Amino acid sequence: MLAFTFPGQGSQRSGMGRAWVDHPSWEVATEATELAGRDIGRLLLDAPMEELTLTANAQLATFVMSMVVLDAVERLGLFPGACGGHSLGEYSALVASGALSFADGTRLVVERGEAMQVAADERPGTMAALLGIADGDAESACQRAEDEVWVANFNAPGQVVIAGTVEGVAKGGEKAKELGARKVLPIPVSGAFHTPMMLSARPRLRDALASAEFHSPEVQVVANVDSRVHTDPADWPGLLSAQLSSPVRWRQSLETLAGRGATAIAELGPGGVLTGLVRRTIPDVRAVAVAVPDDLDKLMDTVAGPEVWNAASPVHQGEHLYTSERVIVSPSAGVFEPEVELAALETTALAAANAAPGSGGGNDPGSVVAVGDRVGTVGGVTDVRTPFEGILVRWLAVRGERVSEGQPVAWIRTAGGAS
Repeated sequence: MLAFTFPGQGSQRSGMGRAWVDHPSWEVATEATELAGRDIGRLLLDAPMEELTLTANAQLATFVMSMVVLDAVERLGLFPGACGGHSLGEYSALVASGALSFADGTRLVVERGEAMQVAADERPGTMAALLGIADGDAESACQRAEDEVWVANFNAPGQVVIAGTVEGVAKGGEKAKELGARKVLPIPVSGAFHTPMMLSARPRLRDALASAEFHSPEVQVVANVDSRVHTDPADWPGLLSAQLSSPVRWRQSLETLAGRGATAIAELGPGGVLTGLVRRTIPDVRAVAVAVPDDLDKLMDTVAGPEVWNAASPVHQGEHLYTSERVIVSPSAGVFEPEVELAALETTALAAANAAPGSGGGNDPGSVVAVGDRVGTVGGVTDVRTPFEGILVRWLAVRGERVSEGQPVAWIRTAGGAS
């Protein structure tokens, strides 16, 4: 199974959008500019690091950059079986899973970044990474500091981030060294994120969350707060609110993804920090970072192995991956409607998509299609026809979904793989 992860604040880099300007997916940044009422293109192309490091700018720029990369990956016909995001990246994961629309995701990120900026201005704080220390010892160090300092991120085995007041973090770092920490590395931020010092940001974020529409995720999404998969859309507003002042359980979230069957994890967005954390936490899982267009080929190479495939995560894109697998793409933009005779397969497809790894879901035979057969329409007028002969085994777009030109709508297995 292929899983997508998304980075949080701190991964942004000056000029990180330049490699994408000529890519079709750059249109995502243009759309985000209209939604946010901010010149996001300038943030991604020209903003200096001093400006880009401000919480309100860093979060919006990182989110949009991840969405540009996600769009590029989806254009390849790659879709995840599970998603997760580190802090801010959780919003990207929810958009990628279909639990949030891109419009709502953008608006929430704007509100979150501005609320956290105000909270940090009201109660300045800082953060530090502790290396070579166990989770329990890091928590003990914070308690023994007897000051305002807490664990903010459980990132990987031997890597924990603490946050609090400047004095509290200094004392916590000293206690951590006494308990065996190899290094204490200050993180240049002005806020104590994921601690009680962010409580003042929660009312504003709650108001924004109340106006957003959450849907049942189409794939598994692991939450930062408890490192569990949540499928009820009603859970997410509370989880996202709690996340502001609760530690990010990233190591545990990666272990959950691996336990759910992930055999490859792609980090979509700027930087590559999460990829390193995957290699430290679950070394048997293949990891790849996709930050620039050239990384798309690396992603294809990573998912090309048959051990990455399962029915809940269609990572095939025609001959580029397997000679027996194909995707049928939409010839234009509009609302997709499957062919009436084939529509019964939707139930099987949705069951396969939601099946737990190892459950056997998705193995039911589909309908046989011949070259030129119509499998559906777009916009009620444009036929979607298959250029291949084979078995239609799964819809990649559902009835009534608005699709873009070139978007995969169905997956078929050709004669070479039909047995």
